Amino acid sequence: MRDAARLPRTVWLLGFTSLFMDMSSELVHSLLPLFLVAGLGASAFTVGLIDGLAEATASATRIFSGAFSDWWRHRKWLAVFGYGLSALTKPLFPLAAGAGPVLAARLLDRLGKGIRGAPRDALLADVTPAALRGAAYGLRQALDSVGAFVGPLLATVLMWLLAGDIRAVLWLACVPAVLAVLVLAVGVPEPPMARDGPRRFPLRRRELQRLGGEFWLFIAAGLLLLLPRFSEAFMLLRGSDTGLAAAYVPLVLAAMSLPYALTAAPAGRLSDRLSRRRLMLAGFVVLAAAHLVFALAPSPWLVFAGAGLWGLHMGLTQGVLSALVADHAPADLRGTAFGAFHLMSGLAMLAGSVGAGWLWDLFGAAPMFAGAAGMTLLGVAAFAALPRGLK
Repeated sequence: MRDAARLPRTVWLLGFTSLFMDMSSELVHSLLPLFLVAGLGASAFTVGLIDGLAEATASATRIFSGAFSDWWRHRKWLAVFGYGLSALTKPLFPLAAGAGPVLAARLLDRLGKGIRGAPRDALLADVTPAALRGAAYGLRQALDSVGAFVGPLLATVLMWLLAGDIRAVLWLACVPAVLAVLVLAVGVPEPPMARDGPRRFPLRRRELQRLGGEFWLFIAAGLLLLLPRFSEAFMLLRGSDTGLAAAYVPLVLAAMSLPYALTAAPAGRLSDRLSRRRLMLAGFVVLAAAHLVFALAPSPWLVFAGAGLWGLHMGLTQGVLSALVADHAPADLRGTAFGAFHLMSGLAMLAGSVGAGWLWDLFGAAPMFAGAAGMTLLGVAAFAALPRGLK
């Protein structure tokens, strides 16, 4: 707690911004797979394709928004624009009459996420002392996951109160999205950035080389490591597949988000004192275990257990991943570095989600999750082989 008390006020405000937006997004996402499959007649492959394309859009955008924030030497208002765009897309979900409009809404929503993500993460590094970097990213991730925990719970309560009217519940997701934009726009100051030297466009080859060989090895290993961390929609479909009633399917995401919220901040603080690499390896071994539980799950109870392990994995790795990116990037290229990292994550999400949906439709849920466990362990081996300079 001492580390949390020493963190700048901006870190807390960025965390609460993430909390409100994730509450809104997870309220939508916890119902969307069921809305698509049961309400609109989509297949598991379509669900995976929509989620994969959406996350790839977010990640491809981040490389440009991060680089632009480095060149512009301003980060806050770029992040405000991204959060604002995501808030404006929330009414499109309850208005959708087919899979096409849902895809369009998801792409625009994730475009907003892509615009805000790298500038926000770089802004956090700009205001945080290096010795507290893991704690800062861990706290922001913890508050983000609190929103991810509350959103599905709220979806379950609202589904009960509104007699299963999914469209009515989706309308209410607009409220926390607006709150997120207000917290960032009104509460977070724009910190000064170094303005020495001429402006250089960060995506030129010479500038990208300044990130260093270890950073690009980290990106390459991360691509393989993140492939089996596909869309969480498949957890929800697995819950429904094992007989979980529609009104309670969102609780699968809540079961994931609770351990995520409880472990993200302690894991971040621990990574400031110990090896970030070891935490990463441990976290992805936990992901492999989660996949195996999903593969073997005969009932909703084991689906909840698998979701809890997935959340533990996220708590151990997500903030630590961000701290690793910040550790290995020059201050004037942090936005670009986060953009490159998120582009890699999005490509992995697209390939992993499309592949998972194809395998599910072809062979069923159990073989798909079993294959994902094997792929995760292969990624762990690749990450373990990175040079020891990656701390």
